[in-house]
Amino acid sequence: MPLFFRKRKPSEEARKRLEYQMCLAKEAGADDILDISKCELSEIPFGAFATCKVLQKKVLIVHTNHLTSLLPKSCSLLSLATIKVLDLHNNQLAALPEDIGQLGALQVLNVERNQLTYLPRSIGNLIQLQTLNVKDNKLKELPDTVGELRSLRTLDISENEIQRLPQMLAHVRTLETLSLDASSMIHPPPEVCGAGTTAIQQFLCKESGLEYYPPSQYLLPVLEQDGAENSRDSPDGPPDRFSREEVKWQNRFSDYEKRKEQKMLEKLEFERRLDLGQREHAQLLQQSSCQKDEILQTVKEEQSRLEQGLSERQRYLDTERQRLQEQLKQTEQSIANRIQKLLQENQRQKKSAEILKSLENERIRMEQLMSITQEETENLRQREIAAAMQQMLTESCKNRLIQMAYESQRQSLVQQACSSMAEMDERFQQILSWQQMDQNKAISQILQESAMQKAAFEALQVKKDLMHRQIRNQEVVSGQRRALSSLLQQLLKEKKQREEELREILTELEAKSETKQENYWLIQYQRLLNQKPLSLKLQEEGMERQLVALLVQLSAEHYLPIFAHHRISLDMLSRMSPGDLAKIGVSEAGLQHEILQRVQELLAKARIQPELEPPKGEVLGSLESPTHPQEPPEPVRPSAPPAELQPQASECVVCLEREAQMVFLTCGHVCCCQQCCQPLRTCPLCRQEIAQRLRIYHSS
Repeated sequence: MPLFFRKRKPSEEARKRLEYQMCLAKEAGADDILDISKCELSEIPFGAFATCKVLQKKVLIVHTNHLTSLLPKSCSLLSLATIKVLDLHNNQLAALPEDIGQLGALQVLNVERNQLTYLPRSIGNLIQLQTLNVKDNKLKELPDTVGELRSLRTLDISENEIQRLPQMLAHVRTLETLSLDASSMIHPPPEVCGAGTTAIQQFLCKESGLEYYPPSQYLLPVLEQDGAENSRDSPDGPPDRFSREEVKWQNRFSDYEKRKEQKMLEKLEFERRLDLGQREHAQLLQQSSCQKDEILQTVKEEQSRLEQGLSERQRYLDTERQRLQEQLKQTEQSIANRIQKLLQENQRQKKSAEILKSLENERIRMEQLMSITQEETENLRQREIAAAMQQMLTESCKNRLIQMAYESQRQSLVQQACSSMAEMDERFQQILSWQQMDQNKAISQILQESAMQKAAFEALQVKKDLMHRQIRNQEVVSGQRRALSSLLQQLLKEKKQREEELREILTELEAKSETKQENYWLIQYQRLLNQKPLSLKLQEEGMERQLVALLVQLSAEHYLPIFAHHRISLDMLSRMSPGDLAKIGVSEAGLQHEILQRVQELLAKARIQPELEPPKGEVLGSLESPTHPQEPPEPVRPSAPPAELQPQASECVVCLEREAQMVFLTCGHVCCCQQCCQPLRTCPLCRQEIAQRLRIYHSS
């Protein structure tokens, strides 16, 4: 129940009542009462503490709310130092503040119908407290410090779980009324508790060894003390002194009764004034409501007039927008015609790209003729091992004959390849010259069109601000065209560079010797050892293509086995945190945040365009091992030399000092030392992605 009330928001009526009471308390000439009852409060607002402190309020009424604690955060009880009456009944208080003894001026404390389980020991510091009402709570005992309440006159502890009264209660000599559940008491006995307050006090005084005096003798302690001093200083005898003392006491009691009646009359007068003030307040509220209705009527008329003006303005804007849309359609039509011309130009360039692709396929076919496949190598290795176990001497002779035949065949193939490459070079040069001419024409045409578009956009920008977005879009298109032209030039340069590298590879193949043939078999053996298990391959094949492409794009392909092992998908990543990625093995903090951000972007795009989302059953085909006979779609061939042509001892192409010791897979090039290969991601010779690195150990 406390949690329910803590989360509940006050209603509009309760909020208005709170604001009204706070304003009423701050008005000039207001009384010393702050009443914020029935406002559905879960805690006393800070403004109430400030008001009590600044305006020296003496009565604080907070009953019938949802309070769970008396003090909110950043508030102090010292703000209520002048409070004499504190009414907190009918709330959800579980405990009173431990420092409630700081309310030195408190005379009445009412916490009836709450959830109190104990009273703080500092309650004994309330030396001016006269009324303490803790009825209908969950108290099991009273603290011993209750005996220090020297001014307590009324104590109500009924409807609690208290069975014993503290022995120190006998020291409260001013107690006139004590309300409790006599039937459930153990100490004092039920029959004593049922006899009334006087019997209970007499029992407690007898238990404590004190003499009982009626409370009337302690109601005026100052007068009693003066009377005691006068009695000690009087020279008369004891009988005369006692008679005079009795007369004085009667006079004092009569004065006390008169003051009591005067207080009652003042209270009735106060209630009458309060009722009169409430009536005046109701009249003021009625007048304010009438004024509010008049203001609302004028506001409504003004709003209707504004709506009429807005409708006229909207019609004018609609006609203006239609005129601008017509101009925009004409401009878009001219742009569409220019884009159509560009598409035709791109179609012509695609035809030239197809010619280049056919030439590339021809080159790949020629290279495949010069290379030996891995399956043939394995079969040849198995046959050689079996033959070596049976007839080692005879097989060595046959191997030499086979090697001589292969050498002659290789020489013929190399000559044929050189002649075909020369023809291909001539064709490449001719195609490149044509493409260069077409490119120059396209660039000049694009520059002319961009200049024309820029002039047109500048004219449109002067006319209307609404055309700015279209002008910026056209400028972006022209920039993309220039970027595409520069990218085409870069691709042509890379094509030329690859042709030069191919010539170098051919010359290198001719310079290979047969002296270190065992190193090639060692490389093949290490490649077989480093192949992934079949289960891990199947798991990687089952991963989503977008997730694999994302890891490759972030250069985190080495985490693919981890993601495959944990069967992580894009949906799982969208619900993971950087800490979850760290637990599965992704240790780089920047990479964690980048992966999660890219996954959120991919899912957002997939929700916007559902057709881009990959099917759930789609498997990964790009992670197949290079030894798989049906993968990949574009032939991935090892460019390593054949078994009979092993590389000579060469130096590192990066530092040019140490010997090349590392093999790059899947291309198979041996061109770097162990120190220089670590930061590389692509092969320095063929520019292919490095999937794995193997160390070469030369035999003695």
